[in-house]
This record gives sequence, C-alpha cells and structure tokens, in this order.
Amino acid sequence: MSRSGGFWSQGIPFVWGTGSMVVLILLLLAGLLGIIVVNGLGHFWPDRLVTVTTRDGTTYLGRVAAHEEVYASTGSPRPARTKYEIGARDVYGLDFKWFDDSAVVVSVADSAAVFERLTDGSLFGYLVGFSTEEGAYQGQMASIWPTWEAARDQARADLQHSRDLEHEIASRYRPANDVDRKVAAAGHPERLARPGGRESWLALQTERDSIKAQLERDIRPLYDSIEALRQLDLLRQTQVRLPDGSTRNVRSSHVLRAYHPNQLSLAGRIATYASRSGEFLLTWPREANTSGGIIPALLGTVLMVLLMTVAVVPLGVVAALYLHEYARDSFFLRIVRLAVSNLAGVPSIVFGVFGLGFFVYFLGAGIDRLFFSEYLPSPTFGTGGLLWASLTLALLTVPVVIVATEEGLAAVPRSYREGSLALGATRFQTLRRIVIPHAMPGILTGVILAVSRGAGEVAPLMLTGVVPLVTDLPVDAAAPFLHVERKFMHLGFHIYDVGFQSPNVEAAKPLVYSTTFVLILLVVLLNLLAIIMRNRLRRRSRGASV
Repeated sequence: MSRSGGFWSQGIPFVWGTGSMVVLILLLLAGLLGIIVVNGLGHFWPDRLVTVTTRDGTTYLGRVAAHEEVYASTGSPRPARTKYEIGARDVYGLDFKWFDDSAVVVSVADSAAVFERLTDGSLFGYLVGFSTEEGAYQGQMASIWPTWEAARDQARADLQHSRDLEHEIASRYRPANDVDRKVAAAGHPERLARPGGRESWLALQTERDSIKAQLERDIRPLYDSIEALRQLDLLRQTQVRLPDGSTRNVRSSHVLRAYHPNQLSLAGRIATYASRSGEFLLTWPREANTSGGIIPALLGTVLMVLLMTVAVVPLGVVAALYLHEYARDSFFLRIVRLAVSNLAGVPSIVFGVFGLGFFVYFLGAGIDRLFFSEYLPSPTFGTGGLLWASLTLALLTVPVVIVATEEGLAAVPRSYREGSLALGATRFQTLRRIVIPHAMPGILTGVILAVSRGAGEVAPLMLTGVVPLVTDLPVDAAAPFLHVERKFMHLGFHIYDVGFQSPNVEAAKPLVYSTTFVLILLVVLLNLLAIIMRNRLRRRSRGASV
C-alpha cells in the first residue's frame, strides 16, 4: 500500500482536522475570557489623569478610555482619536468624550484628584475648600486635604447611621404593613359583600390605626435623629475646582472615595483597586444599576442555584434509579427515555412559560387560597419568586441529572449487585450501600452540568421572579430568615439589564464585563467544589473495590 493511501485510510487528516478545531475553539475561548478579564478587572484600576486642552482653550480633566484610528482613503494619513472619561456628568451632560489627537494638547495633571460620588459619577478636579457645622475651610489642596478627609469620614459615618435608623424604622413598620395588606384584602368588593365582611374590615382598620399610632409614638425619636443628621449633612459641603476654573459643591457624605491617581505608589494603587473591587462586590447598585455593586444579584444567584440543586438532585436521582434499576424494558420505558432526551433540547423559555403557568398561577395561587386567604387578592406565593424560579430551573436541568446518573449506575459492575444479593441483602440495601455510593461520581457529574446550565439561564427567570432591582433580600435577620416567596436579582439578568436597558450605556459598559467575570467565576467555583467532592468519592470507591 502506498504511503499516501495509508495516510488517508488511517484517517490522519481527520485527526489533524479535529485537533485543529479543538485548538481553534480553545484559542477563541481564551480570547473571550481575556476580553472579559481585561475590561472587567481593569475598570477598577486607578488610571492616571491627564489635562486635555482643545484649540479654543477649553480644558478637561480625564483618563484614557479608548483609542482608535479613523478610516481614511488610500494613501491619506490615518488620523487617530482618543476617548477620555471626563467625569462630572452633572456638569458636561456625559461621561465620555472623543477628541482628535491632532486637535488637542495633552499633559499630565499631577495634582488633580478623583472624587467618586454616590450620584452623577466621578468628579475630576482640585479640592479648594469645605464646610462643616463648625465653619468653612479654604486653602491649598495639600494643606487642607487631611482635615477634609477626617470631616468626610465623619459625614459618611453619620450618613450610614441615618440609613441604619431608616432600616430600623422599616423593620418596626413590618407588623403594620402586614395589617395594611389584610385591610386592603378585606376591603375588596367581593369580601365586603360577604356576611360580616364590612364589620371585619372596620375591625382591621381599627387595629391598624392603633398599631400605627403606637408606632408613631415609639419611632418619633428616630425621626428626630434622622432629621438632625440630615441638617448636619446639608452643612457639610466639599468645594471642588474644575479644570475650566468653575467650582462645584458636593455633599461630603456623598464622596465615596477620593485620591490622587498620579501620585499613588504601586501599593497605593493596589489598595485603591482592592477597595473599589470590594465595593463592587459588597454594595447595592446605584443610579439605575449603572454604578455601585452587585451584592443583591450575587446573593440571589447563589441562593437560586443552591435551591435548584436541592430540588433537582433527589428528583433526578430517584428517576434514574427507577429507570435503570427497577423498570422493565418495554415500549413505555423507551418512550420515557425518548421524552427525557427530548426535554434536554427544549428551549428554556418554554420551561419559563410552564413555570409561570403551573408553579405561579396554579400551585402558588392554591397555596394562597389555603394558607394566606386573609391577604387575597394580594398574592403571597401566587406571584413570581425565588422558590418558583428555582423549581423551574430544576425541571430545566433534571434531564441532565437523569442521564448522568444513569451513566454512573451503568458503570457500577454487575458483580457488585450479584454479590450483595448473594450475601442476603435486599435490593434496596444493595442500592443504598453498594450501587449509589459507587455511582456517586456520576451523580455529581450531573450536578456539575446542571449547575453550569442553571446558573447562566435568564429567559425562564424573567417569567418566574427575577427583577432588575429589589428593596429586600431573600435572606435577612427576620424570621423565617429565608423568604423564598420574594423576588430576587440574578447576575445573568443584571448583565442584560445593565448592558441593554441602561440609560447610560457608556458608563455601564465596564460593569457588564465585571459582572460577567463574577458570574463565570461563581460557576467555576461551584463546579470546582462539586469536582473536588466527585474526585474524593471516586478515590474512595476505588479503594473500597481493591
């Protein structure tokens, strides 16, 4: 046989072709992850500030955000332009501005400072003064900066204390809000028409008025404290000079962070980077999700994945055990296996519609009629929430768990079952003590695949409980601590909302990359935990079989 014939008959071109495709896919995946990491993690690095002066003498402070060459005809020089983040959205009306490189003069602004604010983005300028309840302070930025930082820290602490008082007031109002729901439900025309309906409604109103009157007396000192703190907050102002010479007053309590990026050492840059990253992970969103953190979305995603896993694993494992260990080979069994395989390919939005119809409108409404009738027609479980979203995703991923569990069961040698039965064990004991422990690596493989798919799904959640922003987390210090009926935020939906529904797309773009990186990292960590458990069980089962 010729060498060329052997080359084709042995399939070497196909081996090289498939290998090349694998390498290409890995390169594309690495490129995608690289783009996400660079744009997501790079957003928190304190870049240097520069002064940009145009031909007409207008001056801006900014930091480089992007650079590109403008298209030109063949043979013509290709002009370049640079996009700068200029801050001061409330002054300029935008966060970013493009400048032709040939039309501006750029210089390093050594003494300029960055003032990160609660609203309207960052402010780039120079500190020229500040005021407190004790008086006003003016001077050079270097001389008054330490005193201003101490005053700013006190203003921030008082603002946080004011918010804590507001949260305490809200927690004290929960019993009154509960009675408000009952009053609204009792005042429904259908319930008023029932015998004794109006009397019950009036009695509830009397109870509500009594509770609220007592609450007003108890929380009046809290309101007075909040008002006193608010008046102090109005007195504490920071005066910043912009590059054009104008000044801007900002509440000192609204300055989250201030630093001189051009004067930071490497250690200072790393500390600032860690502070900004920690704020992103541990704080709430602000300004229509275009700034701030992602803690509600992160917590909601983790809780949803955990609840989904708790629901899907027993359901998928029990179904696989029946199909593989108990069911006889028949036409019905083949139909069931075909249905399971087809379910894995059903679009996720179909599961969302099913979850909305079955879990929310049927099961949730039934629970409300049985256990929360005093709140009807205001729904408790008859609306989207964390529980229904988790169960919907459990149904979405159950085919994956069934298939992986069946493969794990099939990998257990038949001699193990026969030996256990020969020693007098029942079939159930054989499954519980022999088959399932040896099949556990396959079961955890199904869990890994289910978590990977469920954590990234968004379409079903949009119909079963996810929202762009929440006021209460699904978990808190109030009994029963885990509130599965509440709506929640999700990292995947947060990415969609920030990237495509944001009123300020340019400012929100870095947050899209950062949130995407956090979602990928969360899925990797959850999978890594399951992989570690699977490997330990696999080593244990191999040791037991020796």
